[in-house]
Amino acid sequence: MNNQQTEALAPLAMNGGEPTIPTPFKRYNSLGREEQVAVQEVMESGVLSQFLGCWHDDFYGGKKVRQFEQQCAEFFKVKHAITVNSWTSGLIAAVGALDIEPGDEIIVSPWTMCASATAILHWNAIPVFADIDSRTFNLDPASVRANITEKTKAIMAIDIFGLSADMTALRAIANEFGLKLISDTAQAPGAMYGDQFAGTLADIGGYSLNYHKHIHTGEGGVIVTNDDALAERLRLIRNHAEAVIPGMGERPLNNMLGYNFRLGELECAIGIEQLKKLPRLVQSRQYLAERLIAGLSGLKGLGLPYTPDGCTHVYYIFPMVLDITQLGCSRADIAQALKAEGVDVGTQYQNLHLLPMYQQKIAYGKHGFPWSAEFSRPTVTYAKGICPVAEGLNDASYMGFGMCVYDLSNDDIDLIVAAFRKVWAHLVSE
Repeated sequence: MNNQQTEALAPLAMNGGEPTIPTPFKRYNSLGREEQVAVQEVMESGVLSQFLGCWHDDFYGGKKVRQFEQQCAEFFKVKHAITVNSWTSGLIAAVGALDIEPGDEIIVSPWTMCASATAILHWNAIPVFADIDSRTFNLDPASVRANITEKTKAIMAIDIFGLSADMTALRAIANEFGLKLISDTAQAPGAMYGDQFAGTLADIGGYSLNYHKHIHTGEGGVIVTNDDALAERLRLIRNHAEAVIPGMGERPLNNMLGYNFRLGELECAIGIEQLKKLPRLVQSRQYLAERLIAGLSGLKGLGLPYTPDGCTHVYYIFPMVLDITQLGCSRADIAQALKAEGVDVGTQYQNLHLLPMYQQKIAYGKHGFPWSAEFSRPTVTYAKGICPVAEGLNDASYMGFGMCVYDLSNDDIDLIVAAFRKVWAHLVSE
């Protein structure tokens, strides 16, 4: 663009011009009158929880817990759905339900919320970080394969931003090496992988019900599995396993350290109503994202979300990749300009392996446990460079917009598109 063309444009907001989006977008809220009525019914019953931490019919919780779990199992087409008080609790239970021994290794993505990896450490197992695919941001099966050792016992696939990982490839690897497969589908409830829901193709999967997800109960999560034995172990870990097992008869005791990971009646009453809305809310997010993709297509150096054939994306985050060599300006310049125009984009996500805990290998106590223990492989490394795709995205080229943060309209999407095009007209060299 020549100087005369630049001068003819409205000035950027960061340079004193009027912002494209003068007022913040409306906050996303999936709750309504239905949830209020459901909560009131539970309040009037006086039963806010009905769990008992012993072998008793109430070991499985109250009416709303069981109703919500049954409806989740039917919706996601699985044999078992188990509610928990957070998806972090769900991940801890999922790892513990497997036959994991201290020092065993679980391969996981570095491009995820920290709980995915700390759930592994919780059982004194070792997270091993494999790199991600530059288009999907999910685990790269080739990197997973390259990180398998004699200590590897499982793969934890993260369905990041609303898109399933490559479950066909990961399942093939798991079967070849005799590994278990966990699916962390916190951000992708309702996404499809072929004709199955993301999260249901693993040995254990599940979803977050945290307040900023597509549907929520404030805090909470749902674990799903088709394995009867794993389902029993998940329920035991959720609810004081060590105190319950004596009444059940002989059971395996490994990792039967129980917790109070139970979700209450109020949350499950909300969840019942939220689940009814999930298809509509997902479709709305997909429609808006497709409109945004159409509006941003053709902008130089801007990579837009990729969805493999046979999959659907539910756009928890709208991920983008900047080609800095084409743009002629930095990611920081682009982000600063967009934020001034009213589009709050993020420029980094996660590189978990570079967190101080992994760099210094300090978790339990001060002396490097469990990495320093005799049962752990001493050559596990978290050095920068082990995940070059994830590191490059985080350091220089990733940019994302939180689709689940706002209740967006068609007009809002048009304003976002206008803001992007205004910034590109000023900053991107021809």
